[in-house]
Amino acid sequence: MPASPSSSAQAAREDVARRLRGLRRTAGLTVTELANRCSWHHAKTSRIENARTPASPTDIRLWCRATDADDQVDDLVAASLHAESLYTEWKRQARDGLRKLQDSYRSMYASTETFRVYSTTLVPGFLQTEGYARALLSANARFLGLPDDAADAAAARVERSQIIHRPGHRFALLVEEAVLHYQLGDAEVMAAQLGYLLTAGALPAVSLGIIPMATRDRPLWAAETFSVFDRDLACVELISAQVNISQPSEVSLYLRAFEQLQSLAVYGAEARALIVRAIDALR
Repeated sequence: MPASPSSSAQAAREDVARRLRGLRRTAGLTVTELANRCSWHHAKTSRIENARTPASPTDIRLWCRATDADDQVDDLVAASLHAESLYTEWKRQARDGLRKLQDSYRSMYASTETFRVYSTTLVPGFLQTEGYARALLSANARFLGLPDDAADAAAARVERSQIIHRPGHRFALLVEEAVLHYQLGDAEVMAAQLGYLLTAGALPAVSLGIIPMATRDRPLWAAETFSVFDRDLACVELISAQVNISQPSEVSLYLRAFEQLQSLAVYGAEARALIVRAIDALR
């Protein structure tokens, strides 16, 4: 896996690498000597110590055995797995199917009180209709070369999104106006999706803001879609992967970005007028 664009992920990997390098030095071993004890090429040792290659659980066990540090195995394996979870490729997340990927978020959603979502190109998942979700997930499956179980996955996404009707949760959702005009599926699918936004945007737990394309003098241009769960975790969606950010200073940066973007949005009647205009454009 290449270096993560998230410093949270890379910092976690570098911490594991430093700890492994420290064990080698404490044991008085050179890079080559440790490699010989682990039965791999010395270049692998260098790649692991410089955080260019993540150490697998087996690598860590061999490393600790070679440095007489078997008592460090469990902690280092846990730290390494955590570091790798911060940057997860979509192909790896969806290897068991897109439906299972949708279901994997249920426990995190149930434990979150406030959801903040900013989207540049898509209707947020919480407000997607089944037809819109099916068109999107099917396109994703084709692009990533995954089995297309979009119909089941879309049904699971819609069922999971029923959380917006349950007490104890708040949803602050922001989209760029262009989202209303990017068409997924046919005109009927888009009309149904836009019509649902008119309804869902009025739900008590939902705050739906739309940033007009005509907004001038924007203080911030955010390139990526991101979500913040309470004030603890930010998730950024890339083409190839999802980056999970838990470092407080970085989460705070996303919260600040969300607040600035929120100040540019229109709500209520103004937001509904933009949605109606997008519906009219389909005719």
